[in-house]
Amino acid sequence: MRSNIEGIAFDLDGTLYPNYRLNIRLVPFALKEMRLLGAFGKARTIIRKDQSNGSPVQGDFYEYQAEVTAKILNSSALQTREKIDRLIYKGWEPFFKKIKLFKLVTETLDAMKKAGYKLGLLSDFPPETKLKYLNIDHGWDAVLCSERCGALKPHPLSFKMLAESMGLPCEKILYVGNSRTYDVAGAAGTGMKTAWIRNPLASGGGEKPPKPDFSFHNYRQLYEFMIE
Repeated sequence: MRSNIEGIAFDLDGTLYPNYRLNIRLVPFALKEMRLLGAFGKARTIIRKDQSNGSPVQGDFYEYQAEVTAKILNSSALQTREKIDRLIYKGWEPFFKKIKLFKLVTETLDAMKKAGYKLGLLSDFPPETKLKYLNIDHGWDAVLCSERCGALKPHPLSFKMLAESMGLPCEKILYVGNSRTYDVAGAAGTGMKTAWIRNPLASGGGEKPPKPDFSFHNYRQLYEFMIE
């Protein structure tokens, strides 16, 4: 498989750092904004289900997400969108200043770049500020947010747009993620090869996901698989 790969792309949350490190810091927020956070999570589940059933891709995903969330909260879409942006998107970003990556992530990314692989990143949440705080905002050939593409993972749209941005066919890309339902299924559905970091706390939904082409427990194993 390795000989056919020219690009390696990654999910961010739960893949380049362990989710528990963020979740611990989010406990005070979760207790204070439990109603908003619950509605936000339900809205994204509804959106994913609608998209899997063939719902059209949204021109303004954030407006659509706010409308679905507002309906759950019995609130206005305008106020809900403002709260989501202020409290979740922008409110969570400072927590990443103290988040530590998985061991050997930086070394593995540097080695992949040096070996000639193109590097990409596709996240369900806006990644740019997070990457800056995590000190890995350099070296990427493409950085995409599925929300800005108009559809959450595992919808194929953002994966195809990632491949296009990397200048490679999907078949030449290995996508690395922590969710078999969202990352592995979404990438495999476009023809990408897949690698799954085995995290017992990883989210995955209720669907039975496909088997990844490669699974690993730590970045030493991924390094050895792709570099050595």
